[in-house]
Amino acid sequence: MVDVAVLGAGLAGSSAAKALADKGWETLLLDRQSFPRHKVCGEFLSPEAQSTLQALGLGDSIAELGHSELERVRLIFENGAEVDMALPGKAWGISRYSLDAALHQAAAQAGAALQTGRTVTSVRATDRGFLIQTKQGREVGSLEARAVIAAWGASQRTELAGYLGQPARKPSYIGVKSHFRGIAMEPVVELYFFRGGYLGLCPVEDGLVNASALLERGAVANTGKTILTILGGAAQRNKRLFEKLKHAEPVLGSQAAVAPVYLNRKLFPWDQQLPLLGDTSGMIPPLCGDGMSMALRSAALCVPLADRYLRGQLSMAEWELAYTRSINREFKGPLRWGAFLQWLFGMTAVTDWLPHGARLAPGIVQGLWQATRLKPFQL
Repeated sequence: MVDVAVLGAGLAGSSAAKALADKGWETLLLDRQSFPRHKVCGEFLSPEAQSTLQALGLGDSIAELGHSELERVRLIFENGAEVDMALPGKAWGISRYSLDAALHQAAAQAGAALQTGRTVTSVRATDRGFLIQTKQGREVGSLEARAVIAAWGASQRTELAGYLGQPARKPSYIGVKSHFRGIAMEPVVELYFFRGGYLGLCPVEDGLVNASALLERGAVANTGKTILTILGGAAQRNKRLFEKLKHAEPVLGSQAAVAPVYLNRKLFPWDQQLPLLGDTSGMIPPLCGDGMSMALRSAALCVPLADRYLRGQLSMAEWELAYTRSINREFKGPLRWGAFLQWLFGMTAVTDWLPHGARLAPGIVQGLWQATRLKPFQL
């Protein structure tokens, strides 16, 4: 019997486990994947994330990872036009390979136990809390926890505890990423748009650049079956992107893919007796660049309530109500505007006009993008 089991060792799950262990709770962090690993992600930690990292006690340790500092966002369209936007503060470019490892280390140093490569096959409520069944290879195990927090990600379609995520609707997307060497970059995140999707270039640590793309599934049908050929096919859809990547050297082993990706799921903060963190609860379109910030924020919102529940100061129903309200309050606006931007940038007529509109009224694009941002975190 542990006090709390966190299912999923990504950003939200790892940071929640670390913060709960800091409060003295016996915490177990489980993930079906093995680490360290590369993951499809823009690897852009927005300025809005930094107040959340401080609240979770992670600011200093993450700041020491050798990230790239980023000052602006540049949108580059299929016709060659571009729009530049200043960030409200310094953003960080940092690989998930390094970031996840640092979060796991911080959780372990706080006293949390980490088990990776172990799949959770069922979660069942009992009169003592929860019974969790697991499997690793042929080994089957079980454990009990007074509370369970689910952070298993958007792509894992599971029936654990009667998961009631929004039904899949077309169109779906595929996400792919790779690190590259030999790309000259300013302290800027570049987003390249083209028919069928977009691709972002983000400088990360050690002089590497992360290339991550979100593509309509139909757009990759004739581009080959490997991640690098898919990225190459995407680059051919935007001349400036092709020129940027044509001499780049891929870092072998850094490639990753995820499919299908659905961007139209509504917020779903709670499932029966489980709070849902990160992408499990809701996912903002990647072009907004605030996905990692939202994952961390969900953990920061949940942990104080979990602490009070474990101390007997909140009932499960009160925890659910308070967490659902806080998630809706902080995330509904950004997700709504994020969905609007995803739709807007998918229209060729709009992307052809947008650079001209931005020159005439510079605040239009900046204002729309700012509407997708989280506010600084306050306890």
